[in-house]
Amino acid sequence: MTANKANPGTLRLKYVRSMIATPVKHKRVVRGLGFTRLNQVIERPDTAAIRGMVAKVPHLVEIVDSER
Repeated sequence: MTANKANPGTLRLKYVRSMIATPVKHKRVVRGLGFTRLNQVIERPDTAAIRGMVAKVPHLVEIVDSER
């Protein structure tokens, strides 16, 4: 897991797999991160809380490089 090169204190996250047929807790984590649709890329601050949320749903969300 690397930090975004453009903004050193942020993570770029991508929502890569649907929440259908996942536990309610996983759905709440994905919504809590701020995702609203599939293949969406968002930036979040690189904090322990955000990394913990990503660690709970690694099969649904991935960290992408800063290249656009």
